[in-house]
Amino acid sequence: MLVLPAVAVVSTLLLVPIGEAIYYSMTNWNGITSQWEGPSTYVTMFKNPLFWRVLENNAILLVAVPVTLLVGVTLAALLNERVVGWRIFRAAIIIPTAVSWVVLGIVGIQAFAQNGMLNSMLGSVGLAFLEHNWLGSPLSALIAVGITFVYSLAGVNTLIFVTGMATIDPGIFEAARLDGATWWSSFTRLTIPLLKRYFVFAFVVTAISAFSALFSLIFTMTSGGPNYGTTTIEFFIYQQAFGTGAFGTGALLGIVLFVILFSVSLMQIRLLRKSE
Repeated sequence: MLVLPAVAVVSTLLLVPIGEAIYYSMTNWNGITSQWEGPSTYVTMFKNPLFWRVLENNAILLVAVPVTLLVGVTLAALLNERVVGWRIFRAAIIIPTAVSWVVLGIVGIQAFAQNGMLNSMLGSVGLAFLEHNWLGSPLSALIAVGITFVYSLAGVNTLIFVTGMATIDPGIFEAARLDGATWWSSFTRLTIPLLKRYFVFAFVVTAISAFSALFSLIFTMTSGGPNYGTTTIEFFIYQQAFGTGAFGTGALLGIVLFVILFSVSLMQIRLLRKSE
């Protein structure tokens, strides 16, 4: 009886909109009127080459996930060892987590534009022949978004791994040193295995972010272009629903994104159970 009010609120605010989204995903809905078309809307979308192009962009951006984890655990190891200047590095690493994604997108533009910082650096070291309009072609623009994404989440993952390292008993490393273990062997054979749960958590957070948190970066840096080269399924929902007024298609893509994120969440549960 005590739980029933909370169940009613959750059902009203969560389950009902999800049910409506499923219904409207099978209609031709312009935001005002809708015409029922049935599951054929999904068949039509799955036959659309542009849909698979968008999913391909998301798949390519998933390559940034292990890179982000590697950067995070490396920075965490350096901070944990209190290297010279670690306080300055800690502040620099945390900064991306304290600003909005729009600001990070503007930083990305300043870095990868035709007259941006990257080309200026290449020209200053005699590598002017490598200068390129990084946001002007589909592949390089997608790589630029991926690098900005890594920079955006490096601080979050570093905090996760620093927290994990703080939970490890120092006596384990002291015993390893007495047995002649080097820092590298202790890090690879003790620290990494003991951070398994934190790797799983960081992986899931980063993977979900790759599907659902890139809108601001893409909107700011490339607006999904050039030629849909940086359009992800999240941004595709916006383009279809609010760009062309095809709210039914937007609802359909939202359901597809929901299924993807739900699958990632199930994978997280299984990985956490295995690590336990």
